[in-house]
Amino acid sequence: MSLVDRLLRRLRPAHTVGSPAPSPAPSPLFARPNPPPGASNYVILILDSCRFDSFVKAKPKLMTKLGSVERRWSYASWTAPSHYNLLIGLLPHNSPKNVYASEYYKEDFLRFRDRLNVEEIEFGKMVPGLWLPSYLRHHLGYRTNMYVSMPVLNPSTPVNRDFDDYALMPKHNDVGAMFRRMRFYEDRPSFFVLNTGETHYPYATPDEPENSWPRISGVNGVFKHLDDHVRAGGLVHHEEAPAFFDADKMKELHARQVDAVRWVDRACEELFDLVPNNTWITITADHGELFGEKGYFGHGPISHEKCLEVPFVEGRIR
Repeated sequence: MSLVDRLLRRLRPAHTVGSPAPSPAPSPLFARPNPPPGASNYVILILDSCRFDSFVKAKPKLMTKLGSVERRWSYASWTAPSHYNLLIGLLPHNSPKNVYASEYYKEDFLRFRDRLNVEEIEFGKMVPGLWLPSYLRHHLGYRTNMYVSMPVLNPSTPVNRDFDDYALMPKHNDVGAMFRRMRFYEDRPSFFVLNTGETHYPYATPDEPENSWPRISGVNGVFKHLDDHVRAGGLVHHEEAPAFFDADKMKELHARQVDAVRWVDRACEELFDLVPNNTWITITADHGELFGEKGYFGHGPISHEKCLEVPFVEGRIR
């Protein structure tokens, strides 16, 4: 086993797959300030790779109770950079015309006054770190939490900064386990970022047998096995490399993503029952997905609007 393989095997939690993730012990609050009166809990649920038309075709019943579904665009076409943007406060944008980017940023940041129910937000305090969790934790007194499904966001990556609780979940496609890990407190509000992978390839729900999933490695899998494919500094191409999906398979995979959205929508009943009254929820995606358009599949090194087009809905459930 290569050194890279041994290191990356340590990234996931060691407890039994399928069992609930252990609940964290409350993190020490040190000199954290008292939160503003009435500050809301804030939850961002990110449906990894979910493109806008998949969300619309799924006709979700629960998630749409938050508000109207908008067609928006991600700032990036891959998981890691798109989550970086999310965590500096840049949620997917609506591609406004005849507007300077600086003016859009101002208006977009000011929407956090509604999301957090905090009228006096001093965005200057985000400089120079430009990191929303740091601002919420050290200036507004929030507890900060992030639970992720994708190994490229594991706790050893730079994204894990100023969180009280950060975890790579045992399974990539079990948003319910994230909901069961969440804790809210009366003394101060909580901020949660939930990256869930049901809508990511292979678009599988927890109740589907794993041996029936289609399989292609993502970046984490490439790192894990790259040493086996490199000789003398060059890449050895194997004849058994998978053939590109045909049109029928692309349609099947797109349908699987739509079904995955429906599954997450039903699972959101648990989230909506869990959150306190003073909670704002944003549901979106980190990027879109290609299903054969112009000869593309997936996301990442792709320049196509469907790789950036994402759903966006937010509001209070009650």
